[in-house]
Amino acid sequence: MRDATLDSRAHAACLKALQRQLEQATGQPVSRIETHISSLLLTAHTVYKLKKPVRLPFVDFSTPQQREHFCREELRLNRRLAPQLYLDVVPITGTFDAPHLGSDGGDAIDHAVLMRRFPADALLSQRLADGRLEPQLIDRLAHKLARFHATAPCAAPNSGFATPASVIGRVHAVLKQLGASGAEVHSLQQWVAVHGTALRPAFEQRRATQAIRECHGDLHLSNTVVLDDGEVTAFDCIEFDPALRWIDVMDDLAFATMDLKARGRADLAWRLLDVYLQERGDHAGLQVLRFYEVGRALVRALVARLAPAPPAVDYLACAHHLAEPETRSPGLAVMCGLSGSGKSALAGALLERAGAVRLRSDVERKRLFGLTPLQRSHEAGLDLYTPRATQDTFDRLRDLARQALLAGYPVIVDAAFLQRAERETFRRLADELRLPFTVIRCTADVPTLRERVARRADEGVDPSEATTEVLEWQIRTQEAPEPAEQGWTLGIDTSQPVDVADVLARWRAVASRSGRSGAHA
Repeated sequence: MRDATLDSRAHAACLKALQRQLEQATGQPVSRIETHISSLLLTAHTVYKLKKPVRLPFVDFSTPQQREHFCREELRLNRRLAPQLYLDVVPITGTFDAPHLGSDGGDAIDHAVLMRRFPADALLSQRLADGRLEPQLIDRLAHKLARFHATAPCAAPNSGFATPASVIGRVHAVLKQLGASGAEVHSLQQWVAVHGTALRPAFEQRRATQAIRECHGDLHLSNTVVLDDGEVTAFDCIEFDPALRWIDVMDDLAFATMDLKARGRADLAWRLLDVYLQERGDHAGLQVLRFYEVGRALVRALVARLAPAPPAVDYLACAHHLAEPETRSPGLAVMCGLSGSGKSALAGALLERAGAVRLRSDVERKRLFGLTPLQRSHEAGLDLYTPRATQDTFDRLRDLARQALLAGYPVIVDAAFLQRAERETFRRLADELRLPFTVIRCTADVPTLRERVARRADEGVDPSEATTEVLEWQIRTQEAPEPAEQGWTLGIDTSQPVDVADVLARWRAVASRSGRSGAHA
């Protein structure tokens, strides 16, 4: 390889010549996009991405060797999530004034990452702006990220990645760069100092439990895309600094949940978290999620401040909002009702409106047996519904609820809760934590219940394995809430359309009453 490091003028000349060459080859205009570290040439169907010859505090692309290395790293790392988009690393030969894409028998003077182009409106950020970001796309992204994190390589506990000092120090460093704002970031500096110190044991625990993995590192919505086949995935991960991608998986996810909240779609952020937790079961990560979200919001605030155009999203305001204490938490709610009564559908809608964590008995019961949410127990030769299995499931739900509540999140436990003793166990947990407790009881007429259960069993797309036989047994053995429970029980008839906003308001009202009374006698 020639000893000919591209300076900015040579890089610009090379790009201009390559742009002309591509226009001649395709017979169509070729557009150009510049970032602070990359230059992109866009044909109708492909993209050539070149690293700029820069040396910055966070990246060094100053030599041809380094640029080739990071082109190959970009290809390797992004093929984990988007192999359809990342095609090859292409050498650039010839001279800077007369370059050639591909090998011509001479030495390479630079390299480019060859990508497949996708429409701008395929980005989730653009779909959200256009009002076309369907909830199902969020579900697909959540499943994709959950599977990606589950199989990503784990960092050894002694690797040096994601130590408490580096996690906290990274946020402080961003705040220092934002410090010209003075009072605008002072309260956030205090918040990070207090919460970072309190979370040090949690950060260490995450390192000891294989939560630090080779992640994406830059999961904001402008780096997520809907592909031609409807798959939703992420691209353009961090390739230039291992410390920015060998991170806590919750730190990775926090970028996406934060960005949805910053763009005014907190409901989709909670939906993303809900689907991800059902798939991964990483509820222990909830204790650090908010800290990571604040850090990610500050990073985007800094990027926006350095951009030439005014930002469309106020990420600094988002950081402040995330750091504010929750003053209207409805505490702990348990769903109650027969199979087919609409508990899970209502719980899913409520968690998006309330900003809550849902715990599903059907999912956690299967997790105890090593099954995924949609696996069928009979196909695995397992009996998940013995008295011991049921007790273990409720013990797990109680432990997970405690974790989430202590992390500061409202919790909805999505189970049948047909026995008073089961409801009483969770009422005592709420009392222990001095939080409001609510039973949300869903009812419907028996023919409707039977029709719903039969249809759900035929479709096979829900974690529940309840059959009509199970429903009949539940009808015979259920224990309706007693008069003593009425003070914290909210009845919902799901035979009719349910106004979720009204249910949330009534839930908050019940929680407020129980909070003022100070006890659930």
